[in-house]
Amino acid sequence: MYKAILFDLDGTLTDSGEGIMKSVQYALEKLGKPEDDLEKLRVFVGPPLMEEFMEYAGVDEEAARQGVTYYRERYAPISVFENKVYPGIKDMLVQLKKKGYLLGVASSKPEYFVKQVLEHFELDVYFDQMVGSELNGGRSKKSQVVEEVLRRFHLENHRDQVILVGDREYDVLGAREAGLDCLAVSYGYGSVEELTKAGPLKIAGSAEEVLDFFE
Repeated sequence: MYKAILFDLDGTLTDSGEGIMKSVQYALEKLGKPEDDLEKLRVFVGPPLMEEFMEYAGVDEEAARQGVTYYRERYAPISVFENKVYPGIKDMLVQLKKKGYLLGVASSKPEYFVKQVLEHFELDVYFDQMVGSELNGGRSKKSQVVEEVLRRFHLENHRDQVILVGDREYDVLGAREAGLDCLAVSYGYGSVEELTKAGPLKIAGSAEEVLDFFE
């Protein structure tokens, strides 16, 4: 029986792809690695940014760190709001709260931006904890973020009572690394093939199906 449900943010609660991809495009241009095809940058939605810059652009850690700085130049004032809540999310959160679940957010996005997005869409009121990475690049791995949520919930020794909901393989693998079950969602940025390969407990196709899982 689950006591707490942790949600990824980007691609799970909100469709933030446009803002993320445009900010990555801006950063790559400034790094001298321009990419005109925005769709190719979908891979940046979900995983830790610095790692993805290194892998996608073939740059070293120092250049990737600079890429993250460039990314935030556009993201902070503009792209954080190039975003929308997925259909059915608010109702799902209302119903889960009524059922008595502890709700948390576990995102690789910096915690400052996590709270900014949730407050902007008035979703913050449904969550008992909202956790992200640190602005200096610390706590960027999904498993590290999950560990911090568990610590704040005082559930480190009750991992069987906690489940993570996310849309990418990084969520499934991060949950497993932290000893949690994972419910994957296929309406975000991870393909059904990617998610199936990662091996979640189940794959839900909508917010309604997520809610049904907890009936």
